Amino acid sequence: MSVPPSHPSTSSPTLADHERTRCEVWTRVMGYHRPVASFNTGKQGEFAERTWFDERCTG
Repeated sequence: MSVPPSHPSTSSPTLADHERTRCEVWTRVMGYHRPVASFNTGKQGEFAERTWFDERCTG
């Protein structure tokens, strides 16, 4: 792993291709937790279109 000298120490390190590993993403769909990679093409498209929101507490 190498960090370019121009980056501050708090930045994310840059990995070479041989140092990378596949990250499995899971999400909750229809009450079940499933890996996104197992979704069919349509469901993967729906997952990509999802928007994240921040539900603030009221009170």
